[in-house]
Amino acid sequence: MLEGIVRESIGKRSTKAYRRDGYLIANIYGKGLENIHAAFKMNDFIRTVRNKETVAFAVNVGGKEMNLVVQGYESHPVSGNLLHVDLMVAQPGVVTHYHVPVKTVGTPIGLKNKGMLFVAKKRLRVKAAIENLPNNITVDVAPLDLGDSVLVRDLPRVENVTFTDSDRVSVLSIIKAK
Repeated sequence: MLEGIVRESIGKRSTKAYRRDGYLIANIYGKGLENIHAAFKMNDFIRTVRNKETVAFAVNVGGKEMNLVVQGYESHPVSGNLLHVDLMVAQPGVVTHYHVPVKTVGTPIGLKNKGMLFVAKKRLRVKAAIENLPNNITVDVAPLDLGDSVLVRDLPRVENVTFTDSDRVSVLSIIKAK
């Protein structure tokens, strides 16, 4: 479980001091909950988010345990280091928007025809309750040939989950390699 601290001061000076000490600044919010200004050790946070099994992960901040979902983040334009992250509390029964990763299965036929698999949307925006949320959206790319693409409307439907991206948006395609 990821351990975090509650920030008492949210000013510019204290934020810079936290970052200098190796902390990642975070805001935790949820429907009907008071916002929590928190900070996590940068390396611990990255390790936890990369190795999580589901979309939500457990956190202990100020003695309160909660399941959180990453809603957005800000990174430094030059170094690429994380500066700030927005975390939403995954409340059971509350229907809200989540970003679910797209996972491909199989080897496309188009790769043998000098094509390349291009994943346009690594994450799809869906609206669902946390208990109905799939861990990923699996797409079988084996029958795809050069020039073929998979749109949001072509994806298999998941019960109690609504795709909020337009149905004509391309998720992945097989393009000609240059």
